[in-house]
Amino acid sequence: MSLSKDDARYLWHPFTQHGHPETAFLPILSAKGSFLYDEAGTPLLDLISSWWVTTHGHSHPELIKAMTTQAAKLDQVIFAGFTHEPAVTLGRALQSALGRRDVWKLFFSDNGSTAVEVALKMALHAQSNWGHPERKRFLAFEGGYHGDTVGAMSVGHSSGFFDPYQKLLFPVQTICYPETWWHDSDVLHKEEESLSILKQHLSSGEIAGIILEPLLQGASGMRMCRPTFVNHVVRLCQQAGALVIFDEVMTGFGRTGSLFAFHQLSETPDILCLAKGLTGGMMPMSLTCASEHVFDAFLSTDFYRSLIHGHSFTANPIACAVANRSLALFQEEDTLKKIAALENVHRRALTALENDGLAHRPRVLGSVAAFDVTHECMPYNTEKNHWLKSLFLKSGFVLRPLGGTLYLMPPYCTSLNDLEEAYGRIAKILQQVRP
Repeated sequence: MSLSKDDARYLWHPFTQHGHPETAFLPILSAKGSFLYDEAGTPLLDLISSWWVTTHGHSHPELIKAMTTQAAKLDQVIFAGFTHEPAVTLGRALQSALGRRDVWKLFFSDNGSTAVEVALKMALHAQSNWGHPERKRFLAFEGGYHGDTVGAMSVGHSSGFFDPYQKLLFPVQTICYPETWWHDSDVLHKEEESLSILKQHLSSGEIAGIILEPLLQGASGMRMCRPTFVNHVVRLCQQAGALVIFDEVMTGFGRTGSLFAFHQLSETPDILCLAKGLTGGMMPMSLTCASEHVFDAFLSTDFYRSLIHGHSFTANPIACAVANRSLALFQEEDTLKKIAALENVHRRALTALENDGLAHRPRVLGSVAAFDVTHECMPYNTEKNHWLKSLFLKSGFVLRPLGGTLYLMPPYCTSLNDLEEAYGRIAKILQQVRP
């Protein structure tokens, strides 16, 4: 049996142009820690955490134990009219982990796109229940990516991924994003321009809410902004009566150096979307976390004032059990300290790459490092992009450039020596392909 041949015959992969002559799918047979292993047993250092989901490492024994123990006890139960211990335990544990509010109300779903979809429905419906039906529009930042369902695509339309689906999308007003990097001398001007546009939109009185990836936009090229700017955005929106939604699907669970990105801010969102690292990357599950103020807007004897939304696998007990164990590991393994050590390696390595003229617009935040490989903007899907991916793979690690941006987001268990060695190989490859 050939996995590659049967894959080509039967399967349809995400974000893939199957007509491209170089399209091929490398079979992975196992994974452990920060490494993936192919059919020949070749180790590949997973420098993108398998699409940003793996936190403590692949096949972590404690997560496997939590999964198998729970599967033998209670695998699934409808969450409408029933509850169970793993979900309640997770709700209790996340109150402490999230902080900032007396109570966060947690709504379970299956993936990041759906968590965003739920957040948009919450915001729009809450405004209506409060007697503000005129508040029916959303704001988003240019380049923001929030998922692939219809609502998530609508608020992320400026990312450039969704042109074929424009007829499905509802209109969303966008604000220029003041991305910044090391040695950026123009950041204040960019922030002032963004805030000016934001104020104009808020003055209409029609804004139900705003959604943003706090501190770090992922799919648009790991673009970063300053905490002071995000604080201004939150204050202006909440003062104007618009709900603030933070999409922490990627930035949550340690990616930015704190357990959640909003912990680096003085302000707190009204609604928070979590997924990816929620279960350490082992099980699909997501959460939309709402303030008590938002939750209370739905309290009524009228069914149609409730949040009419649900999924077959809402609060799946196995996923909840894994999420509980993953959250506990942050304390037990002193994970934030590991992330700080990875960040130090990123900073040293990017400084060297910049000094050698190999890294442009370098930026680092927690476990995430990114830089542009050229001064010019490079489209997302180019021959050079495919070529770089193949060169990295041949060198023993998994990297997936975002257009002209190269980023590293390793699992937190990655050894510092492995990360330093990877940077050395990256430098040699970039020297070979330098124009």
